[in-house]
Amino acid sequence: EVQLVESGGGLVQPGGSLRLSCAASGFTFSSYAMSWGRQAPGKGLEWVSGILSGGMTKYAESVKGRFTISRDNAKNTLFLQMNSLKPEDTAVYFCATGYISSTFPIRGQGTQVTVSS
Repeated sequence: EVQLVESGGGLVQPGGSLRLSCAASGFTFSSYAMSWGRQAPGKGLEWVSGILSGGMTKYAESVKGRFTISRDNAKNTLFLQMNSLKPEDTAVYFCATGYISSTFPIRGQGTQVTVSS
Protein backbone atom coordinates (compact mmCIF):
# COMPACT_ATOMS: atom_id res chain seq x y z
CA GLU A 1 0.00 0.00 0.00
CA VAL A 2 1.35 3.40 -1.00
CA GLN A 3 1.71 5.76 1.94
CA LEU A 4 2.79 9.41 1.86
CA VAL A 5 3.03 11.24 5.18
CA GLU A 6 3.89 14.93 5.30
CA SER A 7 5.32 16.85 8.25
CA GLY A 8 6.95 20.17 9.04
CA GLY A 9 4.10 22.59 8.57
CA GLY A 10 3.21 25.33 11.00
CA LEU A 11 2.71 29.03 11.58
CA VAL A 12 5.44 31.35 10.31
CA GLN A 13 5.75 35.10 9.84
CA PRO A 14 6.05 36.63 6.37
CA GLY A 15 9.64 36.33 5.18
CA GLY A 16 10.23 33.23 7.27
CA SER A 17 11.16 29.69 6.30
CA LEU A 18 9.87 26.17 6.74
CA ARG A 19 11.08 22.78 5.59
CA LEU A 20 8.48 20.18 4.75
CA SER A 21 9.17 16.45 4.67
CA CYS A 22 7.27 13.60 3.06
CA ALA A 23 7.95 10.03 4.19
CA ALA A 24 7.11 7.54 1.45
CA SER A 25 6.48 3.79 1.73
CA GLY A 26 4.84 0.96 -0.16
CA PHE A 27 6.57 1.56 -3.49
CA THR A 28 10.05 1.92 -4.97
CA PHE A 29 10.49 5.59 -4.13
CA SER A 30 13.79 6.02 -5.98
CA SER A 31 12.15 5.04 -9.28
CA TYR A 32 9.32 7.58 -9.14
CA ALA A 33 9.02 11.24 -9.96
CA MET A 34 7.53 13.11 -7.03
CA SER A 35 5.89 16.47 -6.53
CA TRP A 36 4.47 18.93 -4.05
CA GLY A 37 1.10 20.52 -4.40
CA ARG A 38 -1.00 22.80 -2.24
CA GLN A 39 -4.57 23.83 -1.64
CA ALA A 40 -5.37 27.25 -0.25
CA PRO A 41 -8.62 27.88 1.63
CA GLY A 42 -11.54 27.90 -0.78
CA LYS A 43 -9.34 27.19 -3.81
CA GLY A 44 -8.47 24.21 -5.97
CA LEU A 45 -5.36 22.05 -6.10
CA GLU A 46 -2.21 23.82 -7.27
CA TRP A 47 1.00 22.18 -8.44
CA VAL A 48 4.06 23.69 -6.72
CA SER A 49 7.13 21.69 -7.73
CA GLY A 50 8.27 18.36 -9.13
CA ILE A 51 11.44 16.28 -9.10
CA LEU A 52 12.37 13.38 -11.36
CA SER A 53 14.01 10.22 -10.06
CA GLY A 54 17.32 11.50 -11.43
CA GLY A 55 16.99 14.84 -9.67
CA MET A 56 15.79 17.22 -12.38
CA THR A 57 13.43 19.79 -10.88
CA LYS A 58 10.68 22.15 -12.00
CA TYR A 59 8.81 24.91 -10.17
CA ALA A 60 5.64 26.92 -10.50
CA GLU A 61 6.36 30.56 -11.33
CA SER A 62 4.80 31.66 -8.05
CA VAL A 63 7.47 29.87 -5.98
CA LYS A 64 10.50 29.90 -8.28
CA GLY A 65 13.56 31.24 -6.51
CA ARG A 66 11.98 30.82 -3.06
CA PHE A 67 11.23 27.08 -2.79
CA THR A 68 13.60 24.16 -3.31
CA ILE A 69 12.51 20.57 -3.80
CA SER A 70 14.88 17.72 -3.03
CA ARG A 71 14.84 14.03 -2.25
CA ASP A 72 16.79 11.46 -0.25
CA ASN A 73 16.28 8.16 -2.01
CA ALA A 74 18.16 6.24 0.70
CA LYS A 75 15.60 7.42 3.25
CA ASN A 76 12.54 7.40 0.97
CA THR A 77 11.94 11.04 1.82
CA LEU A 78 10.94 14.09 -0.20
CA PHE A 79 11.61 17.64 0.99
CA LEU A 80 10.42 21.15 0.25
CA GLN A 81 12.50 24.01 1.59
CA MET A 82 10.38 27.16 1.60
CA ASN A 83 12.05 30.54 2.08
CA SER A 84 10.78 34.12 1.90
CA LEU A 85 7.28 32.92 2.65
CA LYS A 86 4.33 35.15 1.80
CA PRO A 87 0.76 35.21 3.16
CA GLU A 88 -0.42 33.89 -0.20
CA ASP A 89 1.62 30.73 0.41
CA THR A 90 -0.84 29.78 3.15
CA ALA A 91 -2.28 26.39 2.23
CA VAL A 92 -2.34 22.69 2.99
CA TYR A 93 0.77 21.25 1.34
CA PHE A 94 0.88 17.65 0.21
CA CYS A 95 3.30 15.39 -1.60
CA ALA A 96 2.28 13.19 -4.48
CA THR A 97 3.66 10.74 -6.99
CA GLY A 98 4.29 12.15 -10.44
CA TYR A 99 6.25 15.11 -11.81
CA ILE A 100 3.60 17.58 -12.86
CA SER A 101 -0.09 17.17 -12.15
CA SER A 102 -3.33 19.04 -11.71
CA THR A 103 -5.22 16.21 -10.04
CA PHE A 104 -2.64 14.42 -7.86
CA PRO A 105 -4.42 11.04 -7.77
CA ILE A 106 -1.91 9.55 -5.31
CA ARG A 107 -1.12 12.03 -2.55
CA GLY A 108 -0.73 12.34 1.19
CA GLN A 109 -3.10 13.97 3.67
CA GLY A 110 -1.07 17.16 3.77
CA THR A 111 0.39 19.53 6.34
CA GLN A 112 -0.90 23.03 7.08
CA VAL A 113 1.32 26.03 6.38
CA THR A 114 0.10 29.39 7.64
CA VAL A 115 2.02 32.57 6.86
CA SER A 116 0.80 35.41 9.02
CA SER A 117 2.07 38.15 11.29
